[in-house]
Amino acid sequence: METNRQKKVAGVLQKDLAEVLQGALRDNGTTGIIISVSKVKVPTDLSAAKVYISVFPNDKASQILEEVKKTSSTIRHEISQRTRHQLRRMPELQFYIDDSLEYIDGIDRSLKEGENPIENPDLLSPRKKS
Repeated sequence: METNRQKKVAGVLQKDLAEVLQGALRDNGTTGIIISVSKVKVPTDLSAAKVYISVFPNDKASQILEEVKKTSSTIRHEISQRTRHQLRRMPELQFYIDDSLEYIDGIDRSLKEGENPIENPDLLSPRKKS
């Protein structure tokens, strides 16, 4: 169970990361791509933060994730500047793709096409664990 402190830190990081990532896309002149931070998980010692990002369209997700990972030290520095009055120590940032929207979309498509994933679980690809 998450403590209130973990929730507050995760909330602050989620808000600031979303602004920084969207600003980076704008600065690069990238259009037609929407990026959002869907969840941030912080352990009790606040040493690292798992950041789950959603990218639309989905086919650009791996490319965007690689770019984000390459610039993670710059992103971390910018976030630490924004949160210097709220956090004493900036956690390491680990970025992952949040595939939950894609997974939900697959379920929705299957139901609309008349296939029943409950009766035939092989219709949906297994969920990626991270």
